[in-house]
Amino acid sequence: MLPSVVPRASRGKVRTLVSLIRRRCSAQPGSSTKDEAAFLTEAKQRRPSADPSAHSVLLFPGQGSQFVGMGRGLLKYPNVREMFRVAQKILGYDLLSLCSEGPPEELMKTVHCQPAVFVTSLAAVEKLNHENPKVIESCVAAAGFSVGEFAALVFSGSMNFAEALYAVKVRAEAMQKASEMVPGGMLSVIGKPQAQYKYACLQAREYCKSVGIKEPVCSVANYLFPDARVIAGHKKALDFLQQNSRQLQFMRVKALPVSGAFHTELMQSAVEPLRDVLRQVEVRRPEIGVYSNVDGKRYMSDSHVRKQLGKQLVSPVKWEQTLHEIYERMQGKKFPYTYEVGPGKQLGATLQKCNRKAFANYAHVDATASQE
Repeated sequence: MLPSVVPRASRGKVRTLVSLIRRRCSAQPGSSTKDEAAFLTEAKQRRPSADPSAHSVLLFPGQGSQFVGMGRGLLKYPNVREMFRVAQKILGYDLLSLCSEGPPEELMKTVHCQPAVFVTSLAAVEKLNHENPKVIESCVAAAGFSVGEFAALVFSGSMNFAEALYAVKVRAEAMQKASEMVPGGMLSVIGKPQAQYKYACLQAREYCKSVGIKEPVCSVANYLFPDARVIAGHKKALDFLQQNSRQLQFMRVKALPVSGAFHTELMQSAVEPLRDVLRQVEVRRPEIGVYSNVDGKRYMSDSHVRKQLGKQLVSPVKWEQTLHEIYERMQGKKFPYTYEVGPGKQLGATLQKCNRKAFANYAHVDATASQE
């Protein structure tokens, strides 16, 4: 059973919190959802058959997009106040206050920023639904970057808001703990066309062995857009890459303000705690197309969701590949409208680099709103 920190009443609000955003998920507030077979039948009927520009895609940001002030003014939108109330019960602290007021050093911590990005992104969906409900009704696909994948799955009807948030809490705590076990980090790299990232990582690992690190880790952690990667691993490996960036054909390198080597083998100790909680929560096949960070492919079943979410911690985020999968189409075919929902505009920037035609229909839904 799930820990008592996830109140039974809160678990039952899956249909009335985020799932109510999608009108097809329930006839009225508090009503139960249709069975899975009915959902799949409707899903087939909703697939675009004519004009893709009449449909939408939602992208959910990940860790690193957070900022103090996000969440301000969103309580006026339906369900948002209840989201933060449930979050406080599950997390044990005032998430809304941390998001809107800081302090920034606390919000930046892995244990805090992952739940913060998750909740505020779904609050931004409520804002979008209030301002332009047709976007929600016409949504055919969603994807999320790292922890953003949990928000995409909740939006798709695959997971319960409260249970997904508890899984995010467990995930964040396990990743924080793994980060404290080994000095590691992440490095943003923009390379020349001839840059060989895997070979550079190999050289960095060999250097680490020469200075006494027995099993060094250094690998590509994020595929962002052509010639852009995030490399993660032991700190000494990243120092080597920075010091030899010119010889490695790197045009720009920048250390990211994170505490660990996420999406590498150094996160292995975090996998089982997450898998354990995923075995306990209810997971359903997504009602729309949701794409996995692990391989850029659509989730096909509940077991597929559980498997990939665990694997994601130690696998690179294949975001560039995901975008190609979502937006691939025949020459001359129109593109759907894309909305980045949540803090930051990083996903829009990667879309612009990967597909300028798709980016022409991009808009950002901020995780803030002016107070009335």
